[in-house]
Amino acid sequence: MNLIASNLHNRGATSTSPAVSADSGTMPVIRQYMRIAFRWRFVIIGAVVACVLLGLIATLLMTPKYTAVATIEISREANKVTDIQGVERETSVADQEFYQTQYGLLKSRSLSERVATRLRLVDDPKFFEMFGYSSEHPAFQLASGRFPSTGRDVRLRIAGELLLKNLSLAPTRLSRLVDIGFTSPDPRLSSNVSNAWAESFIQTNLERKIQATSYGRNLLQQQLAQLKERLDTSQRQLVAYASAQKIINLPAQTAGDGRSTAERSIVADDLSALNAALAQATADRIQVEARYNQAGSAGASTEALRNQAINSLRARRAELAADYQRLMVQFEPEYPAARAIKSQLDQLDRSIAREESRVSGSLLADYREAQQRERALDAKVASLKTNYLDLRRRSIQYNIFQQEVDTNRALYDGLLQRFKEIGVAGGVGVNNISVVDPADIPQKPSSPRLLLNLAISLLAGLMLGAGLAFGLEQIDEAIADPGEVERRLGLPLLGPVPKVKGVTPKEALLDRKSDLVDAYLAVQTNLAFTTEHGVPRSFAVTSTRPAEGKSTTALALAATLARGDRKVILVDGDMRSPSVHHLGGVHHDRGLSNFLTGQDEITSLTFRMDDLGITAMSAGPIPPNAAELLTGNRLGLLIERLLQHYDHVVIDSPPVMGLADAPLIASKVEGVIYAVESHGIRSSMVRTALGRLASANARVFGGVLTKFEAKRAHYGYGYEYGYGYGRERTERA
Repeated sequence: MNLIASNLHNRGATSTSPAVSADSGTMPVIRQYMRIAFRWRFVIIGAVVACVLLGLIATLLMTPKYTAVATIEISREANKVTDIQGVERETSVADQEFYQTQYGLLKSRSLSERVATRLRLVDDPKFFEMFGYSSEHPAFQLASGRFPSTGRDVRLRIAGELLLKNLSLAPTRLSRLVDIGFTSPDPRLSSNVSNAWAESFIQTNLERKIQATSYGRNLLQQQLAQLKERLDTSQRQLVAYASAQKIINLPAQTAGDGRSTAERSIVADDLSALNAALAQATADRIQVEARYNQAGSAGASTEALRNQAINSLRARRAELAADYQRLMVQFEPEYPAARAIKSQLDQLDRSIAREESRVSGSLLADYREAQQRERALDAKVASLKTNYLDLRRRSIQYNIFQQEVDTNRALYDGLLQRFKEIGVAGGVGVNNISVVDPADIPQKPSSPRLLLNLAISLLAGLMLGAGLAFGLEQIDEAIADPGEVERRLGLPLLGPVPKVKGVTPKEALLDRKSDLVDAYLAVQTNLAFTTEHGVPRSFAVTSTRPAEGKSTTALALAATLARGDRKVILVDGDMRSPSVHHLGGVHHDRGLSNFLTGQDEITSLTFRMDDLGITAMSAGPIPPNAAELLTGNRLGLLIERLLQHYDHVVIDSPPVMGLADAPLIASKVEGVIYAVESHGIRSSMVRTALGRLASANARVFGGVLTKFEAKRAHYGYGYEYGYGYGRERTERA
């Protein structure tokens, strides 16, 4: 209980908003399932017993059936005794396609009808009667105990369907073995059908090989002759056309990396080479033209800047220009020395101009040479383009003839290879299917299997019972366990209170060793952690509907608080259905309603309950409308005046549902204690009632689970340890 109280103190227990359930959050899933199973154990046991009985009855009423099994081996292909690499063919993932095909052939309609014909089941009335088949069709009308000769095709189809329906194939994993099983009420028939099925499958396999090989070889011979003639004709057409049009193609070549190139014409090769040369010439011309244009611009060209002679002349001119500028500072331009320097400068300028002109002439010559080379290559490329386009036009028909030759050669080579593989000795007469174990006559029935059916019935019963239990658990909204108060309602649990039997609640409270006193002492302990000052000084006790134990809870909490040397007054706030005066043995002619209507004298409205050590106030005369009296401020004034003389004021509030009294009282006290009857109220109704209190801004300290019976709870006997444990040990001692 201290742990619960500590948890309540940490939470604060200040609202009715949904909280995460500690019970569902910490309890293991397996334990939750075991709780559900224990609660609905009789439903689960009933479902198991019913399913087992049904399975037993159904097993005893079933007709015994016998299953005969024949085992065959299906090889991928016939063994190659002349193959140097080995006798057995290597298996691969692609073999699965082959084996799935074989399984499909084993279940084919033609094979089932062949077996029915071989065993003469088509004309056997006992066969159809054995499998319970009856029809009004004329083909099944008996005449002198035999079927008519007409309608045999209909009977053959039905017999094949019956055989397929009772046939079972069981391939052995990672092997070539296949078990062919047949089930029927007659053990000898089961054995005959299994063996006949295996033998008929081998015969049909051989027949398919012979037919396919013979037909395929003849057909391939005819097609090879036709393709040989077509190939020769197409080759002659190709050579004749190439000679007439003078089309010469270079043969295909293999490069160093192993890749081969296709045939190419001489014109295409020349055009490719000259086109590359033209591209290079164009690039050279553009480069020379750029240099020439730069040389003809206003500034010095790159060639002139890199010319050694021009650079020397420019350096000499710069020195003379500097000397000339120094003389101009002191003398006139006509000064002899200045005139001499000026003459040298003019001579240097003319030399520089001549050198730059020579450089520009060299660039112009290079530019014209590049232009002539580009024009010559362009003319040659244009000529080759014309020749190439003409060749392309003449090569259209050549390519058509070439494609026809390639197609005919590919078809001829493929058929020739296939003809070599499909020789007469390539599988004809050699079988790749063999019988490993023929089917014996079964000595005991394969079905029904009593133990297996009972096990299946037991499992089905458990599943059905579990489904019913979980369904009922979801439908059931009753609060059964203390943990569900928090998990379903989002309401902190103050504690569970056991159901009192044989005595009245007041008599149980007077016995300090009773389970009821222990329970409410635990509730009081947890209540002390809901506020900062311990147990609330004023609180109301309410419930969803009447008779849920709220009055007993209010009386018990008042009594336990009084036993702690505290002055406590219990106020009967249920003015519609008062009950506190019955516990005190007085009349309710004076009480709460008197104060609410204006009487200020409180002492005359109370009475003592000395056996419990508390003071009580009855509801007083029943008013026409209690909600109107509670709407005013008189109730708050009463609580304020009572707290001046008492340590705690406990109000027995009316139920929440259907009345406005409880929210009005809850708004005047520190908080509310909510009583929830175990196995007596739906959780949805409680949540609705808590919502009404929340809308009134009432503080709910927590819930008390009243009338709790541990034997009916999900926990089983877990709570029986808590109440009366010490007393029972004392009594037994």
